[in-house]
Amino acid sequence: MNQIQNIGIMTSGGDSSGMNAAIRAIVRTAIQHGIKPMGIMNGYQGMIDGHIVELKTTDVSNIIQRGGTILKTARSKEFMTAAGMEKAYQQLQKNNIQSLVLIGGDGTFKGAVEFFKQYQIPAIGLPGTIDNDLNGTDYTIGFDTAVNTAVWAIDKIRDTAASHDRLFLVEVMGRDAGYIALHSGIACGAEHIFIPEKNESIQTLIDTICDDQGRKKLTNIIVVAEGDEFGGALELSKIIQSKIPHIETRVTVLGHIQRGGAPSCFDRILASRLGFAAVQAIIQGRTQEMVGLVNNEIVYTPFTACVKLQKPISNDMLEMIHVLAR
Repeated sequence: MNQIQNIGIMTSGGDSSGMNAAIRAIVRTAIQHGIKPMGIMNGYQGMIDGHIVELKTTDVSNIIQRGGTILKTARSKEFMTAAGMEKAYQQLQKNNIQSLVLIGGDGTFKGAVEFFKQYQIPAIGLPGTIDNDLNGTDYTIGFDTAVNTAVWAIDKIRDTAASHDRLFLVEVMGRDAGYIALHSGIACGAEHIFIPEKNESIQTLIDTICDDQGRKKLTNIIVVAEGDEFGGALELSKIIQSKIPHIETRVTVLGHIQRGGAPSCFDRILASRLGFAAVQAIIQGRTQEMVGLVNNEIVYTPFTACVKLQKPISNDMLEMIHVLAR
């Protein structure tokens, strides 16, 4: 007989489309195995404050298509203190929660690692972040939706860019990782892509823009990750204007539109698979691991490896950008 009676489910850090699909899969899989799923509201802060509710099958009906998270999400500095962790542990004990399923990014998993050191509460993680920057999975929940949102916006911007012969810089999310910029830029045929993982020469950019103008190129789109070396699209635009005063530039910052909206088909399926696998992992006695998808297969990676190893950017994709943009 399964010894686990209650599991706590929590979303933490930035929201990403597909989190609700993951919650739905976790809740229904747990109930199928005779485990009571308990929803922890507002991330680690809700764990500290005791905002914990039982989740039934009906609570997760009609949410697979919704963006955001029904459990809400928040960041908590208090949780990373000894006093905060003690409060959280007492709340878990009060609600008879023996295991945790955590949906979030590296900050979520770092918190779980420290918590386990003190209190040995088993935990399994799901990669929930639009940045796609976690080692141990090919894709994170919400990344595909965010990229499709960026593509939708950039396609519209290209229409107006072609009408006015302007250079447009589009800033997408990615403070430390350039996956959204890389994928959306390639999909939209961007002439240049700036990401945190790779330094670019300003002079090479200026020379290319001037060459494009000489060839009467109709549009020029630059996709910039917010964490690029120049400080984002607005700062890069100022540099370009100072080097080529006659060129007309426009900047669009997509911002939080990339986080919201109905999850894509891919994200719904990914989240469902990972949520189902997370409960299976808890039943098998696994802990301190993130469940991910590599080569379309479920894999488990220790939390420490997920957050310490940087996920590499494909050099082939970077090279392809310069070839296809000409």
